[in-house]
Amino acid sequence: MIDSPAPRRQCEDSRALERALAAARVAEENRGRDITILDMRELTTLFDFFVIVTGTSRRQMHAMSEEIDRVLEQELGDRRLGLEGYEESRWILLDYGDVVVHLFDAETRQYYALEDLWSRARRIPYSPQVASPS
Repeated sequence: MIDSPAPRRQCEDSRALERALAAARVAEENRGRDITILDMRELTTLFDFFVIVTGTSRRQMHAMSEEIDRVLEQELGDRRLGLEGYEESRWILLDYGDVVVHLFDAETRQYYALEDLWSRARRIPYSPQVASPS
């Protein structure tokens, strides 16, 4: 029996969403702010999800990127395909093929405004899991 492409694609979409949500959770656990997940599947064939996060410092953005890498590799069996901006740390891009994680400082995120650029993308609901400090 030959597998049909539709169930396989649905499984791939489910795994991509699982990894996008895991990246968002890890970013949040590392004090990432304003976390947004965009579903890009209807807009491009290059990737399925963007995870967009604001960091507060170079050190914190490095910690987020390293922990996202660790979790996606060790817990979900994914490997990063590319890394950009790590040295400058204003916009760190982690490319996992179908999931792309964007870690911005606040000024750079506002300047590039990816949510506006990709405004037709559906937003995946993501609610903070970590209690905010009082």
